Amino acid sequence: MTLTIVLLCFFALLALSMPISLLLAATTSVYLVFIAHTPPASLIQQLFNGLDNFVLLGVPFFILAGNIMAEGAISNRLVNVMKLFVGRFTGGLAMASVMACMFFAAISGSSPATVIAIGSIMMPALIKEDYGERFSIGLLTSSGSLGILIPPSIPMILYALVMNVSVAEMFMAGFLPGIFIGCCLMGYSYYMSSKHAWRSSIHYTFREGLIIIKDGVWALLLPVIVLGGIYGGVFTPTEAAAVSVVYALFVEIFIYKELKISKLFVVCRDSAILSGCLLFILSCAMSFIWLLTVEQIPVKLAEIIIANIQNKWLFLLAINGVLLVIGGLMDIVTAIIVISPILMETLNRYDIDYIHYGIIMIINIECGFLTPPFGLNLFVSMAIMKRSLVEIGRAILPFILLFIGCLLVITYVPKLSLILPELFLRK
Repeated sequence: MTLTIVLLCFFALLALSMPISLLLAATTSVYLVFIAHTPPASLIQQLFNGLDNFVLLGVPFFILAGNIMAEGAISNRLVNVMKLFVGRFTGGLAMASVMACMFFAAISGSSPATVIAIGSIMMPALIKEDYGERFSIGLLTSSGSLGILIPPSIPMILYALVMNVSVAEMFMAGFLPGIFIGCCLMGYSYYMSSKHAWRSSIHYTFREGLIIIKDGVWALLLPVIVLGGIYGGVFTPTEAAAVSVVYALFVEIFIYKELKISKLFVVCRDSAILSGCLLFILSCAMSFIWLLTVEQIPVKLAEIIIANIQNKWLFLLAINGVLLVIGGLMDIVTAIIVISPILMETLNRYDIDYIHYGIIMIINIECGFLTPPFGLNLFVSMAIMKRSLVEIGRAILPFILLFIGCLLVITYVPKLSLILPELFLRK
C-alpha cells in the first residue's frame, strides 16, 4: 500500500510537469506526513543531511573552473596544439577537433562547456577547409559530449555520492572508455575525409611549432596537475576542484591575459546560479533516496526483474535500452540520482560492478545529450551553429549510431572500464 501511494504521487506530479526537485521533495513529504506520521519539519532535516558531504564541494568548483576556461583563452591554445600534431593529415582538422574536445573535457568536466568552447572555434575552421557542413556539425556536437566521460566529470561525482563509490575510481574508470570513443570518432573522421578527399592545408615551420607548444603548455598542464594530484595522493578530488579554479584563474588572468575582470563577475554569477540549482536538486533527491531505502523499493524491484530476466547480460542490454530512452527525456542529474539507487539491489543480485555500471550510465546519458528532441547538446549546437533542430538532428544521426556501438562494446567488455581501477586503486 505504501509503495503504491508513493508511486502514484511521484507519477502524478511528473505528469503535471512539476520541477524535479519539488517533485522529489513533495513525494518525500507525502510519505513523512501521511504514512510515517512525522512532523513536516523532518523534511528539512533530510534535505540538510543530503548535502552534508565533503565530496559535494567539488561540484561548484568544477563548474566555476569550466566556465572560466570556456570564457578565457585556454580552449584556443588547446586547439592550436592539436592542429599542430594532426592538422596536416587527411581529416587532420576533424581529428584535431576531437582531440581538443577530449583535452578540454579533461579540464572542464562539462559537456555543454566543451561544445561551446571548442565548437565555436572549430566550426568556422572546418567550413573554411571545405569539410562537409553536416559532418562538421555532427562531429563537434558529439565530441563535446565526451566532457562528462573523461575525468574530471561532475556527473561522475554525483553518481559516486549517490551510489557510495569512490570518486577516484570513477574518474580512473572513465579514461579508457573516453579514449576508446574518441579514437572511434577520429577513425570515422579519417574514413569520411578519405572518402570525400577532405585534406587540411595546415603546415607549420619548426619554429612555429615550438611557439605553439610553448604557448599551450599552460593549458596542457591543467589535467596533469589535477588528475596527477588525485592519483598521486597529493589532494582529494574535492581539493583538486579548488586547485583547478585557482590554476585556471592564474593562467587566464596573468599568463594569457584574455579574461577581463568584468567578465569574471558574470562567470562567477552564472556558476553560482547553476551550482545552487544543482545542489538543491541533489538535496531533494537524497531525501527521496532515503525514502526508497526505508521502503525497500530497490529490493522489491530487484525481485521482479530477476524473476523475469535470469541472465545479467540480457539485463544490461535491457537497461541500456531503457537508459537510452530516459537519457533523451530526462536531464542528466535526474537520470543519475533517481534511477541509480532504484537499481542498486538489482546490480548486487547480478554481481555487476557499480563502477562499470556507472560508466555505462554516463555513456547512455552522453547519447541522451545527442538525442532529439530534448538532447542538451543539440540546443547548444543550435545556438553556436545557427541551424535548426531538424538540421542538427540529421547531422548527429551517424554519430549516435557510432556511440551506441561503442556503448555495447564497453557494456560487454567490463575490463575496459575496470582494468585501471583494479590495477592502481583496488590493491
